[in-house]
Amino acid sequence: MKNNIKEEYQQPQKQEFLFDGINYKILLIGIAVIALGFILMSGGGSDNPNVFNEDVFSFRRIRLAPTTVLLGFGITIYSIFKKTK
Repeated sequence: MKNNIKEEYQQPQKQEFLFDGINYKILLIGIAVIALGFILMSGGGSDNPNVFNEDVFSFRRIRLAPTTVLLGFGITIYSIFKKTK
């Protein structure tokens, strides 16, 4: 009886990943889209604090970048909830 128990513990257990490979690929795409959104948000500042720069309110920083970040979050959430076969 004890020999069977020892044999069960000595067998290497196969490590299983939480997700499939496609889930990780979609997750990495989502993270890249989020990073792109934050890159689009950057800039627009002024070197002189007494001078106001209108580029802060450009379409890219006000509409495009936050939408890109939210899209990236949606992609990452989809990759987490995607069912595997």
